Amino acid sequence: MPRSVNAVASRARRKKILKAAKGFYGKRKNVYTVAKNVLEKGLGYKFVGRKLKKRDYRSLWIVRINAAVREEGLSYSQFMHKLSEAGIDLNRKVLADLAMNEPESFKALVAKVK
Repeated sequence: MPRSVNAVASRARRKKILKAAKGFYGKRKNVYTVAKNVLEKGLGYKFVGRKLKKRDYRSLWIVRINAAVREEGLSYSQFMHKLSEAGIDLNRKVLADLAMNEPESFKALVAKVK
């Protein structure tokens, strides 16, 4: 009895990897074993990158809030503490957006907290 290898499924698996590796440089795009290794590594970076993006944005928002608040004579930590004491529940994304795009309303918020 001849050996059954299921070439259809094997080819489909390889095609899926090579299609995902389209646009890569050199052998990375057309040699299956190389493409598979590079793609696995790339997908790992993709996963980690989604986590890093959140960290990067949060630190950017903190820098922007700090810069805006220091013009008003407070530090970032003092401002955040006074915000929580005043019961104002705005996240850093919104605060940074206010500081950048609507400085008057942000100054009013700082004055209210002081």
